[in-house]
Amino acid sequence: MEVMPDHCHLFLNCLPTDSPSDIMAKLKGVTSRKLRQEFSQLKHLQSLWTRSFFVSTAGNVSSETVKQYVEDQKKRG
Repeated sequence: MEVMPDHCHLFLNCLPTDSPSDIMAKLKGVTSRKLRQEFSQLKHLQSLWTRSFFVSTAGNVSSETVKQYVEDQKKRG
């Protein structure tokens, strides 16, 4: 995982039967709930996350290549 000022990169290993939209809905729901519990100033916001996300598979590249890409994002910001 790499957290940028306006987005996050996550590298997940999931089953082919797992729906990317279901995974993102669960991730956003859980993190929103936890952040609102920890930071009361976030409770007044109507929504913490947008509905948008980007998903891509790593089938044509190695896991190390994807990990390196995420690591390199630290150097770009």
